[in-house]
Amino acid sequence: MSITATELKANLSKYLKLAEKEDIFITQYGRVVAKLTNPFQDRVETAESLFGALPLSMTFDEAMNERSDAL
Repeated sequence: MSITATELKANLSKYLKLAEKEDIFITQYGRVVAKLTNPFQDRVETAESLFGALPLSMTFDEAMNERSDAL
């Protein structure tokens, strides 16, 4: 999403909430001058990608032992 600096200033709270879900590019005089983004987005995507990676019957300790055996 791309918005002007004036629009950001007028509706800051709205765009802070939107930045949790998507990057927002701020323009001034027709060119991008800043990017508003969620600093934790990469971690959230990584965590979500791991759901279902382990069988439900495996405990945390079993997974840790299996990992240490592989190393």
